[in-house]
Amino acid sequence: MNILIVEDNVPVANQLAKLLKSEKYSYDVAYGYSEAKKFLDYNAYSILLLDWNLGDGDGLELLKEIRFLEMDLPVLMLSANSEINQRVRVLDAGADDYLCKPYSNIELLARMRVLLRKGSKEKSSLLKAEDVTLDISTHEVFVGDLPVQLTAAEFDLLELFMKNQNIVLTRYQLSEHINKDNYSIKHSNLVDVHIKNLRKKLDRKDLIQNVRGIGYKIHKSS
Repeated sequence: MNILIVEDNVPVANQLAKLLKSEKYSYDVAYGYSEAKKFLDYNAYSILLLDWNLGDGDGLELLKEIRFLEMDLPVLMLSANSEINQRVRVLDAGADDYLCKPYSNIELLARMRVLLRKGSKEKSSLLKAEDVTLDISTHEVFVGDLPVQLTAAEFDLLELFMKNQNIVLTRYQLSEHINKDNYSIKHSNLVDVHIKNLRKKLDRKDLIQNVRGIGYKIHKSS
């Protein structure tokens, strides 16, 4: 599970990071609004721990952007503001939970586990991007009503893209995903070859977009 901490108070952020590390979670730390947006542009997370008052922006505005983009990301807002109307405001904006500071580590971890369980139950085996449908449970892919035969590596890549729509995935991340146990070919152009074949088989050249110098992404249509 990869967690993003967004907290401009460095000691508090470091304390959260230490807690997550002790619980064997992987995590990134953003110390402000701008840095958080960069992390969200290039990485997928299981939970966002979001402080309301950020030095260079507003956590509530970041939350609204996340929901506007329809990112599948549980958000736990952390704030010293305990007023009921403010808590309702945050929940109405799309937060999945709200925890007032100061909080106990035990309660924070419990609320995180609830969000993780909820997210895993709600996820469907069907993934869609434009008219392309991928069924995780049956390992089938359709363009419209027409089935498409993919290799195992092509299917794995397409699944990763469709789970992380609007997120740029680097060539290294993609290579790591399909070549977990073969270091010798992780840095080859095999990813580019697979993507070329995917585009040809799906007959959707604009579905998987090249981000020059970084990698690829699938754009989630509105």
